[in-house]
Amino acid sequence: MSNLANSGILTGRLARDPKVFVNQDGSAKVVFTVFANRNYKNRSGERLSDAIPMEAFINKDTNFEATPYANIHRGDLVTVGTELRMNEYERGGETVRDLKVIAIGITFLESRQTVQNRLAQRVNAAEQTNREVQVVSAAVAAPAPVHAGVAASDNSVVQDELPFGN
Repeated sequence: MSNLANSGILTGRLARDPKVFVNQDGSAKVVFTVFANRNYKNRSGERLSDAIPMEAFINKDTNFEATPYANIHRGDLVTVGTELRMNEYERGGETVRDLKVIAIGITFLESRQTVQNRLAQRVNAAEQTNREVQVVSAAVAAPAPVHAGVAASDNSVVQDELPFGN
């Protein structure tokens, strides 16, 4: 953090897995959101948190897999060094000012084992959901019952019931 006048530290949990956008020049932009707790509780005694959208930039000469951004996942507890950047551009004849929170460094606050356990739980939950969907879709895809007195190869009944032609 070279500019102490424009730097900060944010601690929180990732809202979802980061999204990576590769630019034409080979550099990359990583977009993620950190939920940061407020330092007070509301009247109900709850501690609220704010979702802070962040961006990080990876130089084209840097291997993305060697950066910490390749290893962050939803739920990870991290501390992010930040700086603010005001982007200004024209859109539809109007000047738009967009304040961005730029990540300039990230530190993991949980052990690798804790992170791996959380990922394993996510994988197990996804696999269970897939199994349930397969059971439901297998039940839906079951063959329709054949009416009594109609041969399975006789499709004239079906054609007669349709409001449109062959």
